[in-house]
Amino acid sequence: MGFLLPVSTRTAAILCALALLPTAAPAEAAPPAPAVRFGDCPDSVPQPPAPDRVECGRISVPLDRHHPRGPHLTIAVSRVPASGTPAERRGVLLVNPGGPGGSGLPYAVTKRAKLPESVRRSYDVIGFDPRGIGHSSPVDCGDMGGLFDSPGTDPVPVGPTAERAYLASLQDMADDCAKGAGGVLPYLSTEQTAYDMDAIRAALGEPRTGFLGVSYGSYLGAAYAALFPQRVGRMVLDSVVGPWGWYDFDVIQSRALLRQRDTFFEWTAAHAERFGLGADAGDVRRAYLRVRRGLGGGPVDGFGAAEFDRAVYRALGRTERWAPLADGLRTYLDDGSTDGLRPGTAFDSADSRNYEAANRIVKCADGPAPTPDRILADIRRTRRIDAQPILTGMEASTCAYWQHRPARRTPLGSPDAPPVLLVASAHDPVTPVEGARALGKVLPGSRLITLTDDYSHGVFASRGNACVDDTVAAYLVGGEVPAGDVRCAGPGLPDPGSDARQR
Repeated sequence: MGFLLPVSTRTAAILCALALLPTAAPAEAAPPAPAVRFGDCPDSVPQPPAPDRVECGRISVPLDRHHPRGPHLTIAVSRVPASGTPAERRGVLLVNPGGPGGSGLPYAVTKRAKLPESVRRSYDVIGFDPRGIGHSSPVDCGDMGGLFDSPGTDPVPVGPTAERAYLASLQDMADDCAKGAGGVLPYLSTEQTAYDMDAIRAALGEPRTGFLGVSYGSYLGAAYAALFPQRVGRMVLDSVVGPWGWYDFDVIQSRALLRQRDTFFEWTAAHAERFGLGADAGDVRRAYLRVRRGLGGGPVDGFGAAEFDRAVYRALGRTERWAPLADGLRTYLDDGSTDGLRPGTAFDSADSRNYEAANRIVKCADGPAPTPDRILADIRRTRRIDAQPILTGMEASTCAYWQHRPARRTPLGSPDAPPVLLVASAHDPVTPVEGARALGKVLPGSRLITLTDDYSHGVFASRGNACVDDTVAAYLVGGEVPAGDVRCAGPGLPDPGSDARQR
């Protein structure tokens, strides 16, 4: 089905409408939300196995919730109906896969397939593309300061000249977003998306919103709880982003990645016969640095230091990617090939470009920005911890040069919200567990389920842990809130297999 106007046409229409808005209009009453009319889905949404079905629709929401009769955006919505009897139905479960920037439209199908059967029978699973993403009026930041150059500039600046160039690239990225997205920049915040979630609830005719948010989805769920605590149904926030500003979170994540990489070095050394990178962590680290220095000095088919850091960032977040990363390091050292280090999808694809643009725009719309001096000071501090850090996740640094800087942070949590389940992996480097502990303090009555001895991002209906999945399912289906926090035994580090390398 046709969801959107072309990007350039749509953006021009929005900006023209914005120009007609009064600068200080009083709050207006929002018109009633029309029901969603469901039909066929775009090709990006997979079909679930029969007899389940997925259907898609769209709703119109105000660009600015303070001017509900002003310009509007289109939000794409998907639904897989509950498979149980009417007596088993518990309502709707909105789902969000993370980001910011992740497309949620197909997630209703892909995540639902992994949910416990009792949850599938009880809930209509609702996916949606948040504003600015996928089929919901997607944004474009153009070249993003050279982010998609191949090979990219080394993302870890060393010395005054490189630091000045690093800040200049952030300025260029912010300028490209201002040029590409223009007047919509202030309105693609998490808070505005939380209003869109409530519009979806109203359009579906539901009194409350059940919600499963993973990674950034936890931040979005906490924002919804802050705005609409009385409309929160049963809410599960998995792999939790802490209630900090985005730049602070990015710094915390960058330090956690260093700890995870050390664990990866130790694990690889413990399987020296399998990977051939050395029998102790120091040997593996030196092999890793040889690869990075080699790619920084001589990229292979557009794959250099920036591309390598992105591949490492991706691999460290899921332990099933550790063996392929170690194999890729060995292959490069053996014959100079980067094939084993390259991700399965192109970084400069249309979906990736939309994701990277939305990621920066949402983060910069959510709260105050760091100063350039602080950015450089934090990079220097991180390099004192480890001379070769991974700065790939430092997206909010761009906000230092943003043209629309909000004066306050997106509000998160509420004492009036019902009990919420928080789920975390004990050693997740992407959303460190301290974020879940901190968010729990602004969601009184919440319970934290920790998967101990686990090192991956994404837990519920992802790690295959019965303790986690059964506890969350009992909450979602029967409303069973644990008496206290829960600790579930994790799987430990992976077994890479016994096939020793033949060299």
